[in-house]
Amino acid sequence: MTVSKSNKKKKNQQSFISVPSQIINSISQSSLESLLRSPKKKQSFISKLGSLFKSPRFFLFLVSVLVFLWMSNIWFGFDTTMPLSPNPCAVFREKAPMVGVIFSSRLSMDGNVAEIDENGEFWKQPNGFGYRPCLEFSAGYRRESVEIVKERAKYLIVVVSGGMNQQRNQIVDAVVIARILGASLVVPILQVNVIWGDESEFSDIFDLDHFKSVLANDVRIVSSLPSTHLISRHVEEKRTPLHVSPEWIRSRYLRRLRRDGVLILRGLDSRLSKDLPPDLQKLRCKVAFHALRFASHISEIGNKLTDRMRSKGPYLALHLRMEKDVWVRTGCLPGLGQEYDEMINNERKTSPNLLTSRSNMTYQERKLLGLCPLNALEVARLLKALRAPKSTRIYWAGGIPLGGKQALLPLTTDFTHFYTKEDLSLPGELGAFANKASLMAAIDYIVSENSDVFMASHGGNMGHAIQGHRAYGGHKKTIIPNKRHMLRYFMNQSLPEAEFNKIVLNLHQDSFGQPELRTSKSGRDVTKYPIPECMCNGTDTNTSI
Repeated sequence: MTVSKSNKKKKNQQSFISVPSQIINSISQSSLESLLRSPKKKQSFISKLGSLFKSPRFFLFLVSVLVFLWMSNIWFGFDTTMPLSPNPCAVFREKAPMVGVIFSSRLSMDGNVAEIDENGEFWKQPNGFGYRPCLEFSAGYRRESVEIVKERAKYLIVVVSGGMNQQRNQIVDAVVIARILGASLVVPILQVNVIWGDESEFSDIFDLDHFKSVLANDVRIVSSLPSTHLISRHVEEKRTPLHVSPEWIRSRYLRRLRRDGVLILRGLDSRLSKDLPPDLQKLRCKVAFHALRFASHISEIGNKLTDRMRSKGPYLALHLRMEKDVWVRTGCLPGLGQEYDEMINNERKTSPNLLTSRSNMTYQERKLLGLCPLNALEVARLLKALRAPKSTRIYWAGGIPLGGKQALLPLTTDFTHFYTKEDLSLPGELGAFANKASLMAAIDYIVSENSDVFMASHGGNMGHAIQGHRAYGGHKKTIIPNKRHMLRYFMNQSLPEAEFNKIVLNLHQDSFGQPELRTSKSGRDVTKYPIPECMCNGTDTNTSI
């Protein structure tokens, strides 16, 4: 067997393994000594060797030692930073025998995954123009904080819903609303996800002590209501309008909150205006990028998977939105043939309320306006046009696509080094996160946010959150597909591939995560576009958190 260069380098490294006691006990002391003792005379060595070979016991012992050494090399000799399988989409595979899984991991060790040139054009990072985090609150904000953090009479309870990233957005706005009302915030309650049945609480996903500590000078946060307020008449608001202003919040809730002491809010998604005063925008950034840190057990596994992905160079993280419910809600078709198209159309007819918007538009109209997720073929063509090397290591974040492994073939055929968290994890590492969709989503978030290049096939809460996080962290390369302008070329089958690639590359010259002002368009979320409220490129307004 040919030994790879990486394995040669490891020969001089010292390693330790644990050996089952029954194997140790099966090797007698005399046998060990005969293996370790150097012979003094050539003749005695030959005679002893001959007698050993004639012994049936020695033959059985020799076979058992060779088998043990072979198994030890497989089980313990591999680099734990490497993925367990170079094959794509392990999530769709039936559980294979352990030997097959181990053999696949050794293929990765033997150099089948090529080292990647970090200086290649695809990995080049955008010019950040010196922008960096900048959260200097006004003197008025700081004066108000002195009284707000002493608040003991008014308490805000929020119940957040949806997936992890949707809940995260609502928690950000919950802190801002508590600040607007001058109320203490009870640690947000995470509503059980009706789709996934995930019963995770705030502290299961986020570092609660860190959350309280970072925001200690902005809002008082308590774990539960004090006994003095447990019998209060609670005012519950379920229908807050969309995009309300701070003035609306105060006029609607402040009098009742002062009277009753407790206010309960539900369904905060997109309820608070995206255009707030600068101090409140900065508070949004402080919550999203500093206070909401994932719990240590999630951060630990997320960082381990990051290290394994980066073990052979830079990597790309893809957030693919190809699940069945995504096709139904967007009014789009997956492009997997008539059977799947009919399945989506029938479900949409039986549940028309699932279609989120623009119900009067046809699929083709939505597609040309860039309102549909990219399918696997479109993602593959886009990446090739943007000059992604075939050796690119891709981390796939997202749910199981409609059509399963088959739906990903156009992508995994062109880019074979395609991994999920299941591929990268060691046996048992993800056991604590099983059946907890929010925790799994948090792991995907960490590995995606840490990637050298990130791309989402269809916006969404996670794609937007990571785009903002990467901008705030130094404008790391984030590919934002220009779907509205490029899809006409995808649909032109007579266009030569070379010409197609040139056009698509030119369309994306300003779509790699370069600094972009939130205020250039109305209604933009500051946690997606943190400039100018939360980032600056001067030298006199920076502050650390």
